Amino acid sequence: MIRLYHNALNYKKKKMLDIDGKTHEMLIDNYISNLKIKKWENNYAIAEKTIQLFRHFIDTINWSTTIELLNQLREYGFQITSALPLQFIVGNIIRRILNIVREEYTAARKSSEEEIDVQDSLHKIVTSEDDVDDYNSIVPELKLSIFEHLDEFQIEIESSNEDISKQALEHIHSNEIILTVGKSSEVEMFLKEAAKDRIFEVFITECSPLNHGRQLALNLSKHKIQSTLIPDSTMFGIMSRVNKVIIGVDSVMANGGLRTFNGCHAVALAAAHYSVPVIVLAPMYKLSSRYLCSHNQDAFNEFVSPAGVLNYSDSVISKVDVYNPTYDYVPPENVTLFISNNGGHSPSYVYRLLSEIYHPLDYDLSVQNK
Repeated sequence: MIRLYHNALNYKKKKMLDIDGKTHEMLIDNYISNLKIKKWENNYAIAEKTIQLFRHFIDTINWSTTIELLNQLREYGFQITSALPLQFIVGNIIRRILNIVREEYTAARKSSEEEIDVQDSLHKIVTSEDDVDDYNSIVPELKLSIFEHLDEFQIEIESSNEDISKQALEHIHSNEIILTVGKSSEVEMFLKEAAKDRIFEVFITECSPLNHGRQLALNLSKHKIQSTLIPDSTMFGIMSRVNKVIIGVDSVMANGGLRTFNGCHAVALAAAHYSVPVIVLAPMYKLSSRYLCSHNQDAFNEFVSPAGVLNYSDSVISKVDVYNPTYDYVPPENVTLFISNNGGHSPSYVYRLLSEIYHPLDYDLSVQNK
């Protein structure tokens, strides 16, 4: 009778796991579909939805040890990032969540253990720091600690643009001429904050053929900021008059390079020619652990309709191949300073920031932890 009872319990448990697994697969498929149809246009919305999805996974996955949770989250993360290779933000948020789980586990373990006695030898202290945890211990209340940390992470993302804009007065001075490219929410808030106490002029390149710069010029003019919309082809001619180039970014690569608006590389080269500093506004959640291995890398760029470049009614269209890339790669040597919600950093410091927010074991999500 007892054996039958245990068998019934095991069958019920397995059935519940199958139901949860199917539910998770449906949520993943729906999430991927929404991103592919660009339901969430800006990076902040994508980050928020990713946190919500993985928060649900953490709450509903049947796990007892941290390694079980990590492996399941990594499996889901690998499935999502493989389907969305161009969405760097998604991979960034997933790796940050995995690091949060690891941090909370380590903090809980340390608080439960006795503090190192002051009489312990230096050798014992040093060697204890090199111990590698296998995440197999059961830690009570770990889920609650993870959720609290995720709440803090979400607040950090929500306030990142505001934290960046608070540094505007340190970098923009009166009577300066600023050049920017296209439209970036970080750049817009940064310039509006500086305009409260400074008078300056802004040149905005159109960022053709999408012409995102027009919207930024309109928004700045509504706040009485002197702004001039210029064609992309004229930016080299006026660069000698410019004091600073301030641009937004889609992602910061692991070597300090940028994946950003098409046309930014030309602007960065012109700025280097005239020794004009290039300042990049990038929240920490846009910092990626990936590198640009090849300029032909399919997972780096995406291409949109060439209709804005060449009209379909033109007879030459059948004789040429027209590519209209969305992003440009700007190498780290063309960047002067990164401004994040944590302050200013040089491109060479990006490797240090990576080690602080991501765990090395999570760079490759396809490899399961043992």
